[in-house]
Amino acid sequence: MFPLGIEHYLIGGILVGIGVSLIYILTGFHATQSSFFTTTLSWFSKRKHFQKERNLQERSWRLFLAIGLVIGALLYTLTLSPTGFWTTSVQLWRLALGGLLVGFGTRLSEGCTSGHGISGLASLSTTSLSAVIVFMGIAIVTANIVQLFGVLP
Repeated sequence: MFPLGIEHYLIGGILVGIGVSLIYILTGFHATQSSFFTTTLSWFSKRKHFQKERNLQERSWRLFLAIGLVIGALLYTLTLSPTGFWTTSVQLWRLALGGLLVGFGTRLSEGCTSGHGISGLASLSTTSLSAVIVFMGIAIVTANIVQLFGVLP
């Protein structure tokens, strides 16, 4: 199941936990990215929804967090990744469709899986606990249905 071992997953999880904790302790902000597009659009759109006070206050640090995530992934890929940039055999159209569905679900649930699962659960949010249970339940059912139909990556 884990041909390369679990050490790098464990190290990555610990680093994410430390990073999210530090951001929350130092700023009081939840280090989530589901609001990234909304806050970023506040620079360009004058629509009332994008000009909310929260969007204006959080847009700079969310942009820097996103840039840091991209730079971190790029540095890993250039220095340590054994497989290079493209590491999946899943077709591009399936990745795009999945991304679209995840984006829709993220807006519908007011947060993404990792936002609720990492920041939300860490702050003992019952809403996040409910969201994570629903996310995981649907993911398990969906994976089993897809496997039943013989769909492979």
